[in-house]
Amino acid sequence: MPVWDPSQYLKFADHRLRPALDLLARIPAERPGTVVDLGCGAGNVTRHLRRRWPEARIIGVDNSPQMMVKARAAMPDVAWIEADIATWEPEGPVDVIYSNAALHWLADHNSLFPKLMGWLAPEGVLAVQMPRNYEAASHTRILDAALAGPWRPVLEPLLRPSPVAAPEAYYRFLAAHAEHPDIWETVYMQVLTGENPVVEFTKGSALKPLLDALDEPHRSAFEAAYAEMIASAYLPEKDGRTLFPFRRLFMVVQK
Repeated sequence: MPVWDPSQYLKFADHRLRPALDLLARIPAERPGTVVDLGCGAGNVTRHLRRRWPEARIIGVDNSPQMMVKARAAMPDVAWIEADIATWEPEGPVDVIYSNAALHWLADHNSLFPKLMGWLAPEGVLAVQMPRNYEAASHTRILDAALAGPWRPVLEPLLRPSPVAAPEAYYRFLAAHAEHPDIWETVYMQVLTGENPVVEFTKGSALKPLLDALDEPHRSAFEAAYAEMIASAYLPEKDGRTLFPFRRLFMVVQK
């Protein structure tokens, strides 16, 4: 998991929040006792879990100290746990596991998702959203730029194949653990403002681990090379705004 910069990540908070709320709306849980927000970040989505389930015990788990500081200050009534979501486990069965835009940072999904289902109490719900935009220019140009300069020896070992599989794969991972896994995709037509805004969007997520791995002047030169590629891939509309279609994968699975 990268070290997060809350201010950069939350520059596009509205666009990042919409799929989180769409996922929350599909969870068939009326009065859960325990809800885990796995990869909770700064807690900007956790507050909506609290609003929906005011009587539940809410647990927010994230490995970023910077994000945890913001989360604890905003919502002291949540049990915030600073831990690696790849290794953390709950103390006992939980009623809802909610994870928005976090599990794509973890590997071995064919083992991960059955493990998460094993944490659930009877009739518990696993609700997950992950970006699946890895075939779009926003992400393929990251690979192109990483391999095209003197920074290649540093960045090439960090490059990952698409970490999110096709929807059919998740059905196969989950079918043995639930009778009716609900899995779907949505492409959000994000309308962004500013100069070359797709770069600013990816700097808060997919681009950040690579930028963090570089020292100057390679960091600035790599970012400039990527920005040049993105500027030609996402041209502004006549009104000056930039359209950034973004595909996301959802699943809501009741045990």
